Amino acid sequence: MNFTVSKNELSTVLQYVSHAISPNSPQPSLRGIKIEAVDDSLLITGSDADISIFYTMKKDDKNNLNIMEEGSILVESRYLNEIVKKIDSDEIHVEIIDGALTRFSGNSAQFKINGMRPDDYPSIDFSKPASSIQMNASDLSLVIEQTAFAASVKETRPVLTGVNFRMEDNVLCFTATDSYRLAKKRIPFDADVTFNVTIPAKSLNEVRTTMLGKEGTIEIAVSDKKAQFISDTMILQTRLLDGGYPETDRLIPKEFNYQMNINRYDLIRAIDRTTFIKNENMTINRLQMSQDEIILTNKSQEIGESHETLAAVFEGEPLDISFAGNYVMDAAKALKGESIKISFTGDMKPFILTSPEDDTVLQLVLPVRTYN
Repeated sequence: MNFTVSKNELSTVLQYVSHAISPNSPQPSLRGIKIEAVDDSLLITGSDADISIFYTMKKDDKNNLNIMEEGSILVESRYLNEIVKKIDSDEIHVEIIDGALTRFSGNSAQFKINGMRPDDYPSIDFSKPASSIQMNASDLSLVIEQTAFAASVKETRPVLTGVNFRMEDNVLCFTATDSYRLAKKRIPFDADVTFNVTIPAKSLNEVRTTMLGKEGTIEIAVSDKKAQFISDTMILQTRLLDGGYPETDRLIPKEFNYQMNINRYDLIRAIDRTTFIKNENMTINRLQMSQDEIILTNKSQEIGESHETLAAVFEGEPLDISFAGNYVMDAAKALKGESIKISFTGDMKPFILTSPEDDTVLQLVLPVRTYN
């Protein structure tokens, strides 16, 4: 293998692919990035067995790719990234000089790094599943932002660490929950496919980081084993989470006896001002609402207390409810627009946050019991 390529272009691609690599993997080959020089392209692969990224860099005027000899090499990602980042040259020359010994050079700097045998790299099936849809990149980014944060971070119920993608009856529904809060986004979708899969939230956050920074279209292809997010140059492939996703629709109240309308930013800032007051490492806020006044409080025996009157409009009989402050703050941040509506059914019943500007997204939070 022997090629030259733009340093900046190669460095950018390696940063993308490195998102799929676990530097502490017990399998040495999975700590590496595989580079194949084929025809007029570099095929660059990284994987941790759960997430795999395959990037195709085709020769163009921007990357100045010039392949003198085809071949492939596997180099540990941390060394490869450091070399490419630190070589003081606009162009990098990469050449296998003996077995897996690879030379990286630019200007007067030269590195010889012991690579690994490409044949030791696991075989990854990047064939595209049959069921697929296309989404605008910015729309998909927003969906992930509005739902993935509500997935569980605990492995006790693995299926809850993901976001459920359900496509049926021309509606694409995204749901995430950790049993104490829930985020749901529904999008009308004209596509003749049906699927119901749960994708790890970690994988979706990597999709958002690596693929959704620019305008364009992303193809989402799913089977019963894997999901792929496909752009012009990159495939991010992820395993799915096993197990049936819980029926969450029954958790969402249909009727409400109380309602509060408030400026979204005012609510976020008011809760944020109380986050240092914690009970057992949790910020628990109490909301006392009537048509005369709305008071947000937080109290801790060890730290102290806060008390703030909110500028909001409340409809219904007086209501006293407590909740995890960070859950409500996260839910409010995930909504868009100036104002939000919070609808309640009772002091110990789930309540929902919605935006008058976007009825496709819903945030649900379970209250907590306190003894004030």
